[in-house]
Amino acid sequence: MKSDSGPADGIGTGTSGQDRPPVVGSPILVVDDIEWNRALIGTLLEEAGYTDVSYAVDGADALEKIAQRTPDLVILDIMMPGLDGFEVLRRLRANPDYDGLPVLVQTALSGVEDRNRAFDAGTTDLVTKPLDRAELLARVSIHLENRTLIRHLQQYRDRLEGELLMARGIFEHLLPQANALAAQEAATGLTIRSHMLRSSELGGDIWGTIRTEDGRIGVYLLDMAGQGVSAALNVCRLHSLIHECSGLAVDPAGFLAELNRQARDLMTLGEHAKMIFGIVSPESGVFSYACAGASNPVLLPPHGAAPVFGDAAGLPLGLQEDAVYEQRELPFSPGSALLLHSNAIFDAIDKTEAGNTKTYLAELLVSAQATTDRDGAFRAIAGTLDSVVGDPPDDDHTLVWLSH
Repeated sequence: MKSDSGPADGIGTGTSGQDRPPVVGSPILVVDDIEWNRALIGTLLEEAGYTDVSYAVDGADALEKIAQRTPDLVILDIMMPGLDGFEVLRRLRANPDYDGLPVLVQTALSGVEDRNRAFDAGTTDLVTKPLDRAELLARVSIHLENRTLIRHLQQYRDRLEGELLMARGIFEHLLPQANALAAQEAATGLTIRSHMLRSSELGGDIWGTIRTEDGRIGVYLLDMAGQGVSAALNVCRLHSLIHECSGLAVDPAGFLAELNRQARDLMTLGEHAKMIFGIVSPESGVFSYACAGASNPVLLPPHGAAPVFGDAAGLPLGLQEDAVYEQRELPFSPGSALLLHSNAIFDAIDKTEAGNTKTYLAELLVSAQATTDRDGAFRAIAGTLDSVVGDPPDDDHTLVWLSH
């Protein structure tokens, strides 16, 4: 036979289920102007195993004690002289620090309007007088468990946000730095610009440049499938691999084939990345490239000619170990511009119901062709896409722009 002097049926102890948090040590504040009522509630709580129970004799005393040490639960009498329970609730809910503080109101009021008034004032829950022991302990346990779980979730969220912020910082370090780009622009006569919209989650877009052994410049845009920590780790791995294999960059198709072969060992089954890599040869006026499931590169020829969408066929990295990639070329004469973009931009444009994606993007590019100011044209395209995508986007969106 169970003794009433111990915890009742696991109430307040968390022993009735492994997923219930132990809340018997949670601080509880009992507020009642009648000493006998305070003693009764305190006795019931202590018999159920609660070890941190304090008391306030009226509303003013309650607010002072809450300000000194915020409890995890307030058991509040609604009818008190002076500062009654309604006013205590109003003041608590007016303070954002106590917005989530659970308040269990004990009241003899039985009318619907009175009970609604209590909830309108900010009551979390009600127990009626005369108090029923089982009801009181059940409601105390439920609200303390919820309070503990919410606190743990908030702590987890804060930690996760901190880690994501740190990961974003690492991501930014992987991108080309301004001084390095300036040196490459000076050496090649190219203008290199980028525009990135980061998702609210940790996405998987990254781009960069490589100087080949023969002095040309290579540019890549990588779009890792998925989001979150796993995608970010894979991007970091592939970024290292790209630079480890930079000696093969003179051959874009062979470069992607080697990246794909090694990516199979880096990523788990089913993970993959889409990538375009190409080499700009300003002297010969050619952009030689290979694609692994990436979006079509877009050439803006000089003199306002119609944009040209390059072929982008090729298996994404990591799907098939012996995948073969085809090397292709686009003319890149002086006055031309080249646009590389992640796949998410197509998805965003599709949502505008503007019809065929290539047609709509072509219209943007044709309008950009009306100006000889290439930087201005890029800013116009980026601004238009910003308005299409929205803020914050649900995926990374990346544009890379090279003008000759």
